[in-house]
Amino acid sequence: MTPTPLIQKLRERKAKSRLGGGKERVDTHHKKGRLTARERLDLLLDKGTFREVDPLVVHRTRDFGLDQQIYPGDSVVTGWGTIEGRLVYVYSQDFTVLGGSLGEVHAEKICKVMDMAMKNGAPMIGLNDSGGARIQEGVVALAGYSNIFLRNTLSSGVIPQISAIMGPCAGGAVYSPALTDFIFMVRNSSYMFVTGPDVVKAVTHEEVTFENLGGASVHSEKSGVCHVAADSEADTLFLIRKLLGYLPQNNMEDPPFVESGDNPLRMDEALDQIIPDDAGRPYNIKDVITSVMDNGAFFEIHENFAQNIVVGFARLGGHSVGIVANQPAVLAGVLDIDASEKAARFVRVCDSFNIPIITFEDVPGFLPGTIQEHGGIIRAGAKLLYAYCEATVPKLTVITRKAYGGAYCVMSSKHIRGDLNLAWPTAEIAVMGPDGAVNIVFRKELEAAADPVKRKAELVAEYREKFANPYIAAERGYLDEVIEPHETRPRLINALEMLSSKRDSNPAKKHGNIPL
Repeated sequence: MTPTPLIQKLRERKAKSRLGGGKERVDTHHKKGRLTARERLDLLLDKGTFREVDPLVVHRTRDFGLDQQIYPGDSVVTGWGTIEGRLVYVYSQDFTVLGGSLGEVHAEKICKVMDMAMKNGAPMIGLNDSGGARIQEGVVALAGYSNIFLRNTLSSGVIPQISAIMGPCAGGAVYSPALTDFIFMVRNSSYMFVTGPDVVKAVTHEEVTFENLGGASVHSEKSGVCHVAADSEADTLFLIRKLLGYLPQNNMEDPPFVESGDNPLRMDEALDQIIPDDAGRPYNIKDVITSVMDNGAFFEIHENFAQNIVVGFARLGGHSVGIVANQPAVLAGVLDIDASEKAARFVRVCDSFNIPIITFEDVPGFLPGTIQEHGGIIRAGAKLLYAYCEATVPKLTVITRKAYGGAYCVMSSKHIRGDLNLAWPTAEIAVMGPDGAVNIVFRKELEAAADPVKRKAELVAEYREKFANPYIAAERGYLDEVIEPHETRPRLINALEMLSSKRDSNPAKKHGNIPL
C-alpha cells in the first residue's frame, strides 16, 4: 500500500534523523575503526528493543552559521531498551553531528531520559563521544552540563549509572561520567581530561599526547578514574551488559538471583594448602576467590589500579555479591592511599544497591612512609573505615592470614558490624607482626642479651606461637568460628541465606560527613 503524503513525510524526517551527520561523516567515522551512536546501541541492547525518544528535535541556535547545520535529533540519540530483558535508559552521543558537541537541546534530551530513569527506577547508561560544549551556544551549553550534573548527583545511590567513554570526553564533560557509578573506556580510542595537551603545554610547558594524558591505560592504571578498560567498542558494550547482571534495577530492589548449577556444598581441598608455610611468602588471593565463587566466575573492577587490593562482583549460591580482598601477591596486601579509596568506593556502591559484601582479609597494615603520610593515608584509610561502618548490607569476612593493627579493625571486623567473621587456622590476628612486636616489647632485653640475634629469634618464635593465631580472637567472640579453608564456600552460602532478611539501619540524619 502506498503511504499517504503525510506518512511519507514522517518517514523521510525519521530517515534523515537516522543518518546522523550524513553518509560522508559516517564513513569517515568508520574508517577510524569506530562505531556510530546507533550501532553502539544496537550492540548494547537486546535486539529490536530500542525505542528512541526525541528523534526530530533540532537545535535553536542561529548564530555562527548554525542555521545552516540543522540535523533532526541533534548530536545525541536517546531512548530506552532492555538488557537481558530488563529495562534500561540510554543516551549515545553522535560524533558525526557537530562533533557530538553538547548544546541546549542535546542536554535537554539527556535530562529527559535521566528523569524517566529515576521515575521508573531503571539503570541509566551514557555512551560518551563528544568534542565538549558547543562553543556557539555559550553559557546555554554550560547550563546544559550543569543540569546533567545535578541529575547525576540526585540519581546517585538510587539507580545504577554507567558511563562508557567511546571517544573524546574533555573539559566539563568529564564530570558527568565522574559522578556515575562505573566508567568504561576503550583502549587507544577514548580519552578523558579536564584540560587538553595544548593547554597543558601552554601552562606547564609539558608536551604530552592525548593517550598519555588521559587514555584508557592512564585512567585504568594510574588515576583510577576508569573502572574497566576494554580492547574494543564491542568488548566494552559486552562488559556493560555483563556488569548489569550483578546489579538491581534500583536501590529498592535486590540484585538478580541466577541459578548457577554449581553445588552450594562443593568444597575445594586445595584451599587447605594454599597459604604458604612461610608467613612472608605471597599467594594469589584471586585463586581463593575463584575457588569459592560459583563456577569460578569473577567480574573484577579496577583490575589494574591499586592491585594490592582486589574488588569485583561474583555469585555465591546464585546470589550477587561484592568481593573485597587484600592481595598478598602485590605489596604484601598492604593498604595504601589508592587501595583504601578503591575499596571504600566499591563498598559504598555495594551498600547502595543491596549487594552483600564478602571480605577476604590478609593485611599486614597500612603502608608506611612520608609519601603516604603527606598524601593523606589517614584520610584515605578513614574513608574505607567509614564505608564499612556505614554499610548495612550483609557483611561476611574471612581472615585467611594476616590481620594486623588498625587494618584489622578497618577490614570489616566484628566490631564495625560484621555479620559473620570467620578465620582459617592460618590467621594471625595481632597489633603487629612478631618481628616488629618483639623489637618494641623486648627492646631493653635484646640490648642486654649476649647474643641478641639468637634471643630475638627465640622471642619471635614465642610471640608467633602465642599471638600469631586466630584463637585469642575466637575465645573473645571477635571471630564467630575458625574453619578449615575447604569449608569456606558452603559456610558463606549458608550465611548469605541466613542473612537474607537482615534489617539494619543508621541514625536518622541528612547525610554523614565522610572524610573526603
